[in-house]
This record gives sequence, structure tokens and C-alpha cells, in this order.
Amino acid sequence: MPVIIDGTNGITQAGEFNSDSSFGFKNRLINGQMTFDQRNAGASVTVASSRNYYLDRFTIFAQTGSKLTIQQNAGSVTPPVGFTNYAGITVSTAVSPLGAADQYMFEQQIEGYNVADLNFGSANAKTVTLSFWVRSSLTGTFAGSISNGAEDRTFPFTYTISSANTWTQASITIAGDTTGTWLTTNGSGLRLKLNLGTGTTYSGTANAWTSSPYITSVTGTVNLINTVNATWYITGVQLEVGSTATSFDYRSIGTELQLCQRYTQVRRGGEGSNSAITFCGVGNARTSATWYGSDKLSVTMRTFPSLTVTNPTSFQLYNTSGIATTTISIDISDRDYMLAGAAVASGLTTSQFYTFTTTNSNGLLVYSAEL
Repeated sequence: MPVIIDGTNGITQAGEFNSDSSFGFKNRLINGQMTFDQRNAGASVTVASSRNYYLDRFTIFAQTGSKLTIQQNAGSVTPPVGFTNYAGITVSTAVSPLGAADQYMFEQQIEGYNVADLNFGSANAKTVTLSFWVRSSLTGTFAGSISNGAEDRTFPFTYTISSANTWTQASITIAGDTTGTWLTTNGSGLRLKLNLGTGTTYSGTANAWTSSPYITSVTGTVNLINTVNATWYITGVQLEVGSTATSFDYRSIGTELQLCQRYTQVRRGGEGSNSAITFCGVGNARTSATWYGSDKLSVTMRTFPSLTVTNPTSFQLYNTSGIATTTISIDISDRDYMLAGAAVASGLTTSQFYTFTTTNSNGLLVYSAEL
């Protein structure tokens, strides 16, 4: 709606003003413009079976692994105007026909705190609008759904891609659910699922809330997974209050990164400024074979994180006497969301101070507090 700014009389609003979509956390999704890929740093990844995280905050659920690949900015596709990144999914091995209970989906779970004001599950449930830019080598009617965390209240929807290999903006308006249980704490408050391939068991009827569990798709819509080498790209994903899709909520890059880091924080070798050293912690040797130190995380995470170590032999402990060892196993315990310790084969001097580092880009510490 037009706003007139007058130096004498201040601001005048002409027409209706939608305050829900004008201030604060307008887009309830995080990393909707696909800027951050902390785990994979833009590399192409083969999608594993079950649910796994790829670009920050986004998962792919795959009934069977090694059927899809995903990459930030896959190929040489130019993103839509206003965006510099996208997620690109390619079918490497087709699944056709799909089993009745098969599911392949692109998904983000939203923390309950971030959707508490939607009042889903009550008579005051708010209308929301989902919008995104999408491009595929296939055309036709595609599907997705939103659901509660338990996936027993679901709204299946459709969107259309009319031109192959052309960016299209989709917009879906959804009246809020007045029943069901919707978490408003740090659990899974709302799930957005975009279908890549779903069998008959988990396909439903569009544009109506249902208590049928785990619905991902709409009967008769396109299943990308059926076609080898088919592509599906997406960016600018936004879920907001109101019945109209508004401009994308561009948060500052620092703010968006911190939002991502509430769920995942990564230490990767080769990213530091001192000869490409990444400092992962500091502490003291308790014995000749055990070091205890800390790695203060950037933000407080959603819950106590797990720690996954990739290529542990690429990490090292060193001090002024040099490198102690390259054989390190790493544990985490409740130390105020910090790294707790590492056990080494030998070589430490008891009570001496050591820094914990890596220069190898294949060396990763992934702290995860994902939903």
C-alpha cells in the first residue's frame, strides 16, 4: 500500500496496512535464499537414504539413497532477479514406478517459537502464504504440503510449472488450521515439504486440512524422481502471515548466518587467516594422552548439540614445542555448548597449553542441534 512521507506532517498511510508482514521476522523460514551451505561448502552431494541435512536448514528425505544429487548453485543456471544462490536437485537414478509408501521430499522444519503467533490449532489461526521461485526440466502440476511437527495435521497443495527450464514464482495461500496440536516451544512447530516423488499412500487431496498422517503430495501430480536427469531448482522460499505473497524478506547476512547457527555450526579446515589454520579449540593436557579444551560456539544453539567429526586425523594439537600428534578422537560433553575434549595416542606434555586446529578442508567439526 502507498505510504506518503511528508517532512512536516510525518508519514501518511493510504489503504490497508498489513503489520504482520511488515515488521520483525516476516519470513518464518531460514536460509530461504540458499545463501549458506556450511556442511558442504557448495560441493555436489549424493543424497543418502532417510532424512539428512544439506544446505542449511533444508533436508531431503529419500526412501532409497543414491537416487538424487543436491548442490548449491548446481550447473551454470542464472538465479532469478534479486537472488544469487539456489538449491539444485538432479535425479541421478530414476525410481519408476514408485512404491506405494515411497517418499522423496525437500523439507524445512520451523521451530515452534518461530510460528507460535500463528495460533494454529485454535479458532484464531492465521492465514499464511508460501511463495518461492522454482525451475524444472519437467512441466506440469507439482505438489507439496505443510504440516504440524507430528505430521498428523497436513495441508497438501499444488503449484504449476508451465515452461521447462524457466524460473517461475509459485504462491500458495493457506487458511490456518483450527485443530490439531502445534508445538510452540523449541520442537518442530511446522513442516514445509515439497514433493520430489511420493507413492499413493502419502498422496492426498489438494487444498484441505487432513488428519491422514505424513501426506507429502497430491494424487496425480508430477514426481521428479520418475525421470532420470530431471532437474528441480529452488530459491526465495518464504512463509509469511497474510493472504498475499509480499517481497522477499532479505535479512542481513550476519543475521541470517546466526539464525542458521542456532541449528548447525561447522569448523572447517583451511578457512582461517593465519596460513589457512582453523582454530577449533584451546585447552590443557590432562595427561600425556588426553587434552581438554573449549570451542566457544558462535550463538546459543536450539538445544545441546551433537558433534560429528569428519576426517579426525586431519586435526592436530600443537604448542611452541610443535605438533603433538595427528591421531585424535573427539568427544563432547556438557561444557556450556563447547568442545569438551580430545583423546590422543601419545605425545602430550601434561599441564601444557595446546591449541586444537586443522588446515585440511576435509576436516570438519559439525555441531548439530537440528530439529
